Amino acid sequence: MQFIDELNDSQRAAVVYNEGAQLVIAGAGSGKTRVLTYKIAYLLTQGIPAGHILALTFTNKAAREMKQRILRLVGEDVGRYLWMGTFHSICSRMLRAEAEHIGFTRDFTIYDAADQKSLAKKVVKDLQLDDKIYRSGVVLSRISSAKANFVLPEAYAQNEAYAKADRMERLYKMASFYAEYNRRLREANAMDFDDLLMYTVLLLQNNAEVRQRYQQRFWHVLVDEYQDTNHTQYLIVKLLSEPQNHVCVVGDDAQSIYSFRGATIENILTFQNGYTGAKLFKLERNYRSTQNIVNAANSLIHKNKGQIYKEVYSEKEEGERLRLTGYTTDREESTAVARQILGLHRLNKRDYEQIAILYRTNAQSRNLEEDMRKLGIPYRIYGGMSFYQRKEIKDAIAYFRLAANSSDDEALERIVNVPKRGIGATTMVRVRDAALREHMPMMQIMRAPQIYATDIAPATARKLQAFAETITTFTQQMEQLDAFEFAQLVMNKSGLMADAALDTTAEGIDRKGNLEELLSGIRQYTEDRKVQGEDTRIMDFVHEVSLLTDQDENTDDTTSRITMMTVHSAKGLEFPVVFIVGLEENLFPSPFCQNESELEEERRLLYVAITRAEEECYLTYAGQRWKNGQVNFSSPSRFLKDIDRKYMQQLSAVSAQPSPWAQQPPEYTPWGDPIIYEQKPHFTQPAPLPTQSRSLRPTTGVKPKTEQQAISSDWKQGDRIDHKVFGQGTVLRVYKENDNEKIEINFDAKGVKTLLLAYAKLSRI
Repeated sequence: MQFIDELNDSQRAAVVYNEGAQLVIAGAGSGKTRVLTYKIAYLLTQGIPAGHILALTFTNKAAREMKQRILRLVGEDVGRYLWMGTFHSICSRMLRAEAEHIGFTRDFTIYDAADQKSLAKKVVKDLQLDDKIYRSGVVLSRISSAKANFVLPEAYAQNEAYAKADRMERLYKMASFYAEYNRRLREANAMDFDDLLMYTVLLLQNNAEVRQRYQQRFWHVLVDEYQDTNHTQYLIVKLLSEPQNHVCVVGDDAQSIYSFRGATIENILTFQNGYTGAKLFKLERNYRSTQNIVNAANSLIHKNKGQIYKEVYSEKEEGERLRLTGYTTDREESTAVARQILGLHRLNKRDYEQIAILYRTNAQSRNLEEDMRKLGIPYRIYGGMSFYQRKEIKDAIAYFRLAANSSDDEALERIVNVPKRGIGATTMVRVRDAALREHMPMMQIMRAPQIYATDIAPATARKLQAFAETITTFTQQMEQLDAFEFAQLVMNKSGLMADAALDTTAEGIDRKGNLEELLSGIRQYTEDRKVQGEDTRIMDFVHEVSLLTDQDENTDDTTSRITMMTVHSAKGLEFPVVFIVGLEENLFPSPFCQNESELEEERRLLYVAITRAEEECYLTYAGQRWKNGQVNFSSPSRFLKDIDRKYMQQLSAVSAQPSPWAQQPPEYTPWGDPIIYEQKPHFTQPAPLPTQSRSLRPTTGVKPKTEQQAISSDWKQGDRIDHKVFGQGTVLRVYKENDNEKIEINFDAKGVKTLLLAYAKLSRI
């Protein structure tokens, strides 16, 4: 147990506590994962059998890494049988074992996003709903939210909050849609991701024998990233941890940023109210970042009202202050950031892997990518398309799914004509209509199409029967072959591999290579499972693939690259140098903030972004930004004024917008030039901040009247000008409005635009 000595006093206290429920509030970079890992190892050394410990995480990667660390601490024999995994994977494991209690078979299918979307479109059509209102993304998001809050289909219509939201969006039949969507899932012996959690709660609530069995199995329940749990996950933890009350949750309320996925910060804020005698532990020492970065992040997050107060500190060097710079346009912003990165790489010897650019929305990457390419800076977009999301891979997996579960209509419709076998969309509509009418799976219709669907031609009927017979053959072979042997059989007999091999285009070559890589992966999976003495069924492989998340993706590319991603994707990562771009009102914070709670989450999001930085943190904003084909004027984010000024320095850029601190624009120096590190950065002493009364969201309806007045200027009506973005045009007028001097120009190619005169950068023709 010498590993306990590796912990600081706060960490050690949380690890050895074993007298009931405990909440561990872990500040950014404070060793949260270390505490959870060492606590499990400590329990094992205290004689708690591995099979009686349940540890729940949010990514498979986190579960794997934690388990590997635990095994290194206590030995593989001691920790081998831990129940450790994501909420979804653990729930899937439980549901497969208990499927008959909830009316499913153990080989139920897990529908991914594409399957859900396809099913949703069919339900919309069959219920004769307006697909312009009942868009698949909208209705599936609403259903996901309901399931995350444990609002069942039969209770949905009585839920006033959802009913009100539905009325506002004219989704008057949403309750009927939800009920029909879930009925068809059950009829197909399938669940979506949210069902894995919802049905686990139903299983535990409605079956006392099953609930008591799992409560007796799990003596200790531990949860990572508890601030990201939704209400359904809260219920799972509560049901499993009763009555022994040995539950340990670890998280940071200041990093709760996933409400759009159903996460509720109240779970962590009110934890001590829900568990009698729960004890609070705080991990406040940050091991990641310099003092200035930690102090700046603290000063920001302390502006939130809804939080468990803590004072995170760092004992590392003081470090550089955060560096803030404003630019006239988003184009100038991205160019300057790219040049600065090049300078860091060449002059400061920073490896590209040490640098990350974070932004609020994916759309912000376009300019950055263009400038990276121009300067030859290698980069990666974190969270790109997963290998398992590629079409040919999803096609192969659909064959595996259909062989295991002939009721899986989504898998059937995906591959019934892949490769092409002369079965068209019209034919499949007739098959589906017959299946709905007869209340049976589509595969059963295809086995005898002329009995159930008499409007199908004999030649087409034979094609349907041939396909059904192929799938039946696969089903018969599935239990006799291991995963790799079965995958080989399907690839060859289905024609997938031959079809890819016949395509000699670059896309066809890639497709064949991807299928071959899939086979390699299944082979490695099969061999690993055999060594461990575990099942090697193809559906076990498919289930693992179904539970992968975007954070679990890895790349074998060893090229050093900067990383670009949204702040949401950056959670859990860290880099020596971080650039946070686009810190403007109606961008960061988002224009969709409608109340103080949502604004506080946006502030937490910036807190997460800043605390990704270990040594240097750069903040930028632009006064003009392209959006929807138009230039929009913007002001610096209100959050910049939440950061204590002594932890930030204002650097200046050519034609920069005014500092959020200063009343006047700062003196201009070329911050974007890589040689900035050979100069003393310019710093404008902050002035008192002006009061802002900006709305949390864009105003709609009638705009308030504003006073406009003509002004004297070098420009006058009729002058011909040239602008580097909009091209040539004619001045219509020059005027002053709300203390801003503006110029209105009719551009030859872009139409009428209004620009701030101070930043217009016009040249006379």
